[in-house]
Amino acid sequence: MAARRTRPPQPLAPHGIPGHLVEFVEALRGQGISVGPSETVDAGRVMATLGLGDRKVLREGIACAVLRRPDHRETYDALFDLYFPAALGARTVLDDETDEQGLPPEDIEALRSALVDMLSDNEELANLDERLAAMIAQIVEAYGRYNSSRGPSYSSYQALKAMSLDDLEGRLLAGLLAPYGEEPTPTQEQIAKALAAQRVAQLRRMVEAETKRRTAEQLGRDHVQMYGVPQLAENVEFLRASGEQLRQMRRVVQPLARTLASRLAARRRRSRAGEIDLRKTLRKSMSTGGVPIDVVLKKPHPARPELVVLCDVSGSVAGFSHFTLLLVHALRQQFSRVRVFAFIDTTDEVTQLFGPDADLAVAVQRITREAGVYTRDGHSDYGHAFVSFLDQYPNVLSPRSSLLVLGDGRNNYRNPETGLLAHMVNASRHAHWLNPEPRHLWGSGDSAVPRYQDVITMHECRSAKQLAAVIDALLPV
Repeated sequence: MAARRTRPPQPLAPHGIPGHLVEFVEALRGQGISVGPSETVDAGRVMATLGLGDRKVLREGIACAVLRRPDHRETYDALFDLYFPAALGARTVLDDETDEQGLPPEDIEALRSALVDMLSDNEELANLDERLAAMIAQIVEAYGRYNSSRGPSYSSYQALKAMSLDDLEGRLLAGLLAPYGEEPTPTQEQIAKALAAQRVAQLRRMVEAETKRRTAEQLGRDHVQMYGVPQLAENVEFLRASGEQLRQMRRVVQPLARTLASRLAARRRRSRAGEIDLRKTLRKSMSTGGVPIDVVLKKPHPARPELVVLCDVSGSVAGFSHFTLLLVHALRQQFSRVRVFAFIDTTDEVTQLFGPDADLAVAVQRITREAGVYTRDGHSDYGHAFVSFLDQYPNVLSPRSSLLVLGDGRNNYRNPETGLLAHMVNASRHAHWLNPEPRHLWGSGDSAVPRYQDVITMHECRSAKQLAAVIDALLPV
């Protein structure tokens, strides 16, 4: 049986350094980082000035040229590692069969012991010597390599599983506590635990970076970009975001709010001239024999409407509702008044939690603990939420108010009470529904979205970027 033919490693810069830089910029744009021609030229000047000798200096120099926002740094670093890798090939100073201490690659226990020694001896993991970097490469090559349908590839999961990080962290902790004797103080123990966890976490990131680098060489950078490059916080889908991603998304609220507020101010400046007042223009033309020489314009009266937010805070859409509430709170000056109502199966007003001096992160957490948002089984019931809203707050909506409903419309096959929603829409000046689910899922399973769409305008808002675009279109002028 013929042996599988190994795919040769992909060339690093087939189009030269200038072409390689352009490909890197295109990859940044593909992830949503805005890099224009001037920034690309600046990055080229940075490379010409700094050279390629010091990778860390080059990373920082190009970042200064192309990045505009600090929250884009994680995505930038991941792409930089792909296009400017730390090494090519196996990256090992060790012999193929044994290292300088006589440790064969198959002896994972010996490798773990050597790792503990190295981690204990290095105060700063960022200043590692080539010895530890080579050992990580050896572990990835020996335990992370596997054959995929597209050829040889590498798995960080397999390499980390072989390393047994939990056991490694315990042994590292014991080594850090050894100088303190048999009874370390609580402070010494806490510091040692934090240091051990930090070093193991950094070791995990180094293994993941090494597997991405080797996989990119074998299968191409595009393959790794599909799954190995973190998305920008504003592009992460609300319903798929992890806890850490939701925390990162909260950091983009203020930049988004400033952008939206500046756009609104520009629109208002353009609309200050007003429309032509035909009646006054014709009256004024009587002095010129009916020729309308002087045009009279209506004075614009931009109104700031009241905003009523009705949001589902159940587990499935809580992250989306919380982020939207933070964005609305940041834009509260664009409205004469903002009232917030939350529900799971029963509606309760939570406006008081979002005062001017309130900690917004704490406020959104207090909603489910302190507000009466459920009185039944704790599952979403939009119909009963509409019933309780109109029963308790019948006079909230008026011709001056804009209604904003936040939720996925999944009603657990209960009565959707579309008639009540229609009454709420008719009582408001404007009414819109923001839905974090993909449009192709609307109406699937227990979704009552098709019935709600008949009475209210519904918008897909899957990410912070998409939400900002919708809010921008809905803001009053």
